[in-house]
Amino acid sequence: MSSALAEPRTRIGETEKMTVNLGVVDLGQVDLLVQEGFYSNRSDLIRTAVRNLLAVHADTLRQTVARRTLTLGLQHLTRADLERAVAAGERLRIQVVGLARIADDVSPELAQAAIESVSVLGAFHAPPAVRQALASRTF
Repeated sequence: MSSALAEPRTRIGETEKMTVNLGVVDLGQVDLLVQEGFYSNRSDLIRTAVRNLLAVHADTLRQTVARRTLTLGLQHLTRADLERAVAAGERLRIQVVGLARIADDVSPELAQAAIESVSVLGAFHAPPAVRQALASRTF
């Protein structure tokens, strides 16, 4: 699978919850900015802050994605994709920054035959049996 350097777009259902611990002074300042109308809620402020920091480091992120041959965004692997890899005698190294998803009709045996390793910074969605079959190959 080739690496994609596209801007990831978040859609409903493609977000993950993240917990952030803040000191009481920082939390109070966040609440004050929300109260003053700068942001609609705490989550809006945190999302904006994260996006701004990612924009500051955009060049470093792009260089790292290219150097490490990572897929940026969504990588969806179908049963046909994995069957092609097996037929070609290839073993896939899944390396994703974003979301890696394996289709529901992929069997654990096919996943084991086709996938050498899985490295995901973000979220990995796969059927439970496939996740279990790849557990020793996931880092």
